[in-house]
Amino acid sequence: MATSRDAVLKAVRAQALPQRDLPQFEEAWITYPDRASQFAAVLQSVGGRCEAVRSRAEVALKLESHPAFGSAKTIVSLMPDAVPGNVDLSTIDDPHQLERVDFAIMPGRIAVAENGAVWVTDEGVKHRALYFITQHLVLIVSADALVDNLHQAYEQLTFGERRYGAFLSGPSKTADIEQSLVIGAHGPRSLTVYLVSA
Repeated sequence: MATSRDAVLKAVRAQALPQRDLPQFEEAWITYPDRASQFAAVLQSVGGRCEAVRSRAEVALKLESHPAFGSAKTIVSLMPDAVPGNVDLSTIDDPHQLERVDFAIMPGRIAVAENGAVWVTDEGVKHRALYFITQHLVLIVSADALVDNLHQAYEQLTFGERRYGAFLSGPSKTADIEQSLVIGAHGPRSLTVYLVSA
């Protein structure tokens, strides 16, 4: 006995679609006359913040104006030359112990102007959960690592020794509950990116 499922599948299989050539990737991808401005604008549109700084040392000065940094009790910093931390990540074996981290200051590898995303890896990161469990995430990226689009970013990615990598853009957010936007529901409540020119 034929079921409604069988009837639907038969109707789908009966449709003959015209053949299409696969898309070509040797084309002009989107570029921006001012990558940094584009990156900052897109990141801001998804709830993040970007600031250009001249050096890593300037990051500490900029963080003094961050609303939550002054009251932060636990800070993990993988960029101690920019901002020292007070939590030694190497002494923590269980990532659950990171649940009370207020700030994580970490390196970003590549920034993408097209979508405001930053590529991060687990290089030098004992617990990659830190990217998502901290209350506030700060990524420090070299301005030289800013590219126009994801196509350019993917050309730079290598997966030989790294076990983990992700593009992050903006703080955690959801609107699943009663379609009301909630920031920090599943991860950091803020994401700040510092583009370092030197």
